[in-house]
Amino acid sequence: LSFLPRFFVNFPSAKQYFSQFKHMDDTLEMERSLQLRKHAQRVMGAINTVVENLNDPEKVSSVLALVGKAHALKHKVEPVYFKKLTGVMLEVIAEAYGNDFTPEAHGAWTKMRTLIYTHVTAAYKEAGWAS
Repeated sequence: LSFLPRFFVNFPSAKQYFSQFKHMDDTLEMERSLQLRKHAQRVMGAINTVVENLNDPEKVSSVLALVGKAHALKHKVEPVYFKKLTGVMLEVIAEAYGNDFTPEAHGAWTKMRTLIYTHVTAAYKEAGWAS
């Protein structure tokens, strides 16, 4: 959960896309928010699905295309926020695992960030996104 409050603190402009969070400035208030928790679970669920299906490129592409199209068409979120969010996630994971977060693990998560951003932005283009 901690990655979303940090994301909103680091990038307050992202809150404009979340009517239920845009008024929250306090990290503790965000962490207590049931709606924010549910969104964090959806985000992590999608990432988990991607990780579990890394050997199935069609499944990965399908999951990330759905995420991209929903955020492009329904939510109208600028695609750069995916890069920012996955960067914050990488920071939080690195901090949580400390010395156990090896350079190899960092490299793998960096590749995951690129994979997510590449597929999501491709879905934006396919959806006719014009920023």
